[in-house]
Amino acid sequence: MERKWWTLLLVSIATFMLLLDVTVVNVALPDIQRELHASLSSLQWVVDAYSLMLAAFLLTAGSLGDRLGRRRVFTIGFGIFTFASFLCGISNDPTLLNLARGLQGIGGAGMFATSLALIGQEFQGKDRATAFGVWGAVVGGAVAVGPLVGGVITESLGWEWIFFVNVPIGITAMVLTERKIVNVFAKDPEPIDVPGLVTFSLALFLLIFGLIRGNPEGWGSPLILACLIGSAVLLSAFVAIELRSKYPMLDLSLFRKSAFNGVSAVAFGLSAGMFAMFLYLTIYMQGVLDFSPLEAGLRFLPLTVLGFIVAPISGALSNRIPIRVLLGSGLAVVGVGLLLMHGVSPDSGWTTLLGGFLVAGIGIGITNPGIGQAAIAVVPVEKSGMGSGINTTFRQVGIATGVASLGAVFQSQVDSKLAGLLPNAPSGLAEAVSSGGSRAAAAFAPPAQRPEVVHAAKVAFVSGFNEILLIGAILSFVGAALGFALVRTSDFVATSPEPEAAEPVTA
Repeated sequence: MERKWWTLLLVSIATFMLLLDVTVVNVALPDIQRELHASLSSLQWVVDAYSLMLAAFLLTAGSLGDRLGRRRVFTIGFGIFTFASFLCGISNDPTLLNLARGLQGIGGAGMFATSLALIGQEFQGKDRATAFGVWGAVVGGAVAVGPLVGGVITESLGWEWIFFVNVPIGITAMVLTERKIVNVFAKDPEPIDVPGLVTFSLALFLLIFGLIRGNPEGWGSPLILACLIGSAVLLSAFVAIELRSKYPMLDLSLFRKSAFNGVSAVAFGLSAGMFAMFLYLTIYMQGVLDFSPLEAGLRFLPLTVLGFIVAPISGALSNRIPIRVLLGSGLAVVGVGLLLMHGVSPDSGWTTLLGGFLVAGIGIGITNPGIGQAAIAVVPVEKSGMGSGINTTFRQVGIATGVASLGAVFQSQVDSKLAGLLPNAPSGLAEAVSSGGSRAAAAFAPPAQRPEVVHAAKVAFVSGFNEILLIGAILSFVGAALGFALVRTSDFVATSPEPEAAEPVTA
């Protein structure tokens, strides 16, 4: 098999594992919550610790790939990810699990930041559109089978095994990567931007921490104000450092290109508006509708399988239809899907979501391949690692801030609704409803009062759920408008069929 097809295969495996770990974990969250006695904020951190560390290190990993070799950084990231998966599986409390998830994110940054650049260095012309169509299908496929795989593994083996399965796959993929992929690197490697890395990572951490802990601690509390103000100060410092740095990890001149801003907005909008919603969709299905992990996974299939089917079609069409049309229309379709999910009532069944699932799945499939292709088309080939890293940073920051921000709105709405329905609600009831739905609320009342409490919990939950579905739709429509207005093919950089420097491929 040709080297470029080995590259596509191994990059696809890595991307599949990375995204599978998001969707698989979503289905297992209620089991994790019960076994480890985790709060809503702890459950949010299971998702956000991974997304946050992934986002924090993507820019650095992408720049390191350009400096040291994309294969080398890809393999190192794979190793860290595989080891962290093992640590996640042996975790026996939420803190250890979240720390291991953060380490997974660091490893994932090395894999994800170089994935698009590895494809870009091997494929040109029509083959490139095909390759990105396959990559987009893999993204959709990971989302498609994730809930189902998570449900099967969680019910048959336990939630720990959703992490353990990564170990043999990761080891095999690392060996093949070293043997089959060429190590392309810049001719004149630049030093690591340590001040940029530190300020950017700390700013993201303080922002996500402040958003997640805002409701429990109080938005006016000194801790939360310090986190949010500190995040703004550090982000400002990061921009100042990058403007003055001789070797910035984020080349701010890229933001002068409207296409770069447009594709970044689309990546953020899709993640914050749709992918961040999976946590709350999962809690609704398992905590309110009382489905098992497997039953919930099966009901996600209409959304996710359509994303898998549509993605390669969208990738193939990118040679005929302007990418901005695919990005703008695809994300707008996602927004319509979220609007169709809006309007859930306490007595609704899961089919209330079905129309929205179908439409959103089509929109995801249309959007994903174009994001990947445009991300590296707007940067010179020697900076494709940076371009890939920046794009995936916007994806992961979108997920992390989306989960945290939607969670803050959701919990506030649940608190407010329960206060009106049950003025003398037991302490901890609102937290239980937010993290485990109405099923968890039943534990907070004696049998005689349980029906009343469960009904109030359902009313409060769907009230908050409908609120964040509307916000997700708005985020998607804004991202769609920006993508359609800003992405122009005139900003794309012509690619060269020859890599700038390479080590020979090992046999």
